[in-house]
Amino acid sequence: MAVLEQLTSQQAINLEKQYGSNTYHPLPVVLSRGEGVYVWDVDGKKYYDFLSAYSAVNQGHCHPKIVNALIKQAQTLTLTSRAFHNNVLGRYEKFACEYFGYDKLLPMNSGAEAVEAALKICRKWGYEIKGISENEGKIIVCNKNFHGRTTTIVSFSSDSSANKNFGPYSNGFINIDYNDLNALEHALKSNSNISGFLVEPIQGEAGVYVPDEGYLAKAKDLCEQYNVLFIADEIQTGIARTGKLLAVDHENVKPDILILGKALSGGLYPVSAAMANNNIMGVMTPGTHGSTFGGNPLGAAVAIAALEVIRDEKLAENAEKLGRLFRSELGKYIETSNIVKLVRGKGLLNAIVINDTEDSETAWNICLSLRDNGLLAKPTHGNIIRFAPPLVMNEEQLLDCVSIIIKTLKQFEY
Repeated sequence: MAVLEQLTSQQAINLEKQYGSNTYHPLPVVLSRGEGVYVWDVDGKKYYDFLSAYSAVNQGHCHPKIVNALIKQAQTLTLTSRAFHNNVLGRYEKFACEYFGYDKLLPMNSGAEAVEAALKICRKWGYEIKGISENEGKIIVCNKNFHGRTTTIVSFSSDSSANKNFGPYSNGFINIDYNDLNALEHALKSNSNISGFLVEPIQGEAGVYVPDEGYLAKAKDLCEQYNVLFIADEIQTGIARTGKLLAVDHENVKPDILILGKALSGGLYPVSAAMANNNIMGVMTPGTHGSTFGGNPLGAAVAIAALEVIRDEKLAENAEKLGRLFRSELGKYIETSNIVKLVRGKGLLNAIVINDTEDSETAWNICLSLRDNGLLAKPTHGNIIRFAPPLVMNEEQLLDCVSIIIKTLKQFEY
């Protein structure tokens, strides 16, 4: 079969099943093109994208400014490794540091790599600055977290599908319940060897679980009280998704270590980063961490353009306005619905909770019907459907999507 031969949907799905590792359960739709808030399948059917590649495509599919930056850089220099300097990386690091308000950026590729980098920075800071005895350091994490799927990260996951039969697990982590300040304070009081608290400002994969107002600010205060680094995983929640540049901005919190990914490149190229000030990032010296592709000129050029789009098109402000409208309109319907319990979220990161058990197929079947009606979304944790469209969506498009969602939900009312 020729590489460029046109495939039917079933042929494409069959190829993945035959030759791909079975680590995902995709919705049965085969996409071949994207532009802005829309995607098209191989048969030419058009859909609203309400997942945005898990918030990697906040700037919309194939944003022309980011595409042009990629093309221009790809024609000049793509990769040098970090064995040499390149003429784009420093400009990207300066731009991002000034944009987010940090002294230093450690460039990586995938989100999980950035989390791993942050964990290493935190541990090294704990030993060299805080004075924790070597190999005694602990990092507090939250139950129902999702920070990636590397062996270290799944060691502190509470999702059995992520960590079952992948042991032995890495030590050095203390799990507490999310949105529980008492549990955090108890952990901090009980162990003097804690170097960091790793948290998602909103737990995305857990079902867009938004913590109580004030939780993040009080958690940061506790970390400062006990000389512990507050590490914010903003890979999914950051870069305008929740109506602010960062989700922690809703509570005016400045993380000690900030983790970014996904929309840092607008979905065109894997780019991620861990950011911190000199008093923390200074523990990282030559040889302590690295990546052949991390900080490559292609990714750096793309990231600058992606961040400029967020700023210039005021996408955080748009997400805030449309998110309020989305929750308001769906909330009116839910008042009389039997199939949906509630809608929750911030900005354009939202979810509805289906009135059924987690092991039911209702949410999956609703997503199949949404697909048939021209909108793509995906369940998480069984009975929750996450809605996260590109932030370039306008009000008319959003209301059209709300109509599609309500029309679909009505098919499942009882």
